[in-house]
Amino acid sequence: MPDPVAKSPRPPAGRHRQRVAAIIPAKDESRRIAETVRAARAIPHVDLVLVVDDGSDDNTQDVAREAGAVVVRHSHNRGKAAAMETGAAVVGMRDVADRAARLLLFIDGDLSGSAVNTAPLIAPVLEGVADIAIALLPPQPGAGGRGIVVGAARRGIHRLTGWTPTQPLSGMRCMTRQAFEAATPLARGWGVETGMTIDLLRQGYVAVEVPCDLRHRASGTDLKGQMHRAAQYRDVQMALAARRTRAAVGAVTGRG
Repeated sequence: MPDPVAKSPRPPAGRHRQRVAAIIPAKDESRRIAETVRAARAIPHVDLVLVVDDGSDDNTQDVAREAGAVVVRHSHNRGKAAAMETGAAVVGMRDVADRAARLLLFIDGDLSGSAVNTAPLIAPVLEGVADIAIALLPPQPGAGGRGIVVGAARRGIHRLTGWTPTQPLSGMRCMTRQAFEAATPLARGWGVETGMTIDLLRQGYVAVEVPCDLRHRASGTDLKGQMHRAAQYRDVQMALAARRTRAAVGAVTGRG
């Protein structure tokens, strides 16, 4: 496996003029998306807030647009990974050839006003300390999980990379364009963060975790919450299985 610090990034030229795009995948977030967008627009270095409406049944796209976001919409729900890929593609179309590609700051649509507190994720990437910065969230009121999914993702990442993240499922992440492209195609469903972390670390990219004071809608202990965690567990295990297989094949062929 490659040395995880082999690609320690260099500070980009003109880094203090570096622009950042906030990408917000969202589905049925009409109640929270306006506040999330306004908070994202207040983050230093962010000059583009892009909402990817992933087949919402409500008026998420209209509310987001009125709040000042650029909005693109999937005609039907395609999942978070597809929304992230769409968002990154649209940002790429808006980048210009004679300027550095924007950093990509992924923000969940349900953060409301706390989205502005993803700002600390930008500095490690902007300064060349890391290729990807991942948010560490404080305990969330009402969260009903027992840490089973988090534990599975954490152990899987450690076994494949040697790094043990504190919050492997955190969706708030800032990264370089190069790192994002190196992580594609993304793992599907709720395995996207786990797969991304493994894929980048195994290629030698550098990840850090950064405390951020964020608040989002937590999954409770009711049936809906239990079904959500079951789907998370399934998708994380699928992402891990695919990468274990890839690592095994690479070890045999000498390319892992």
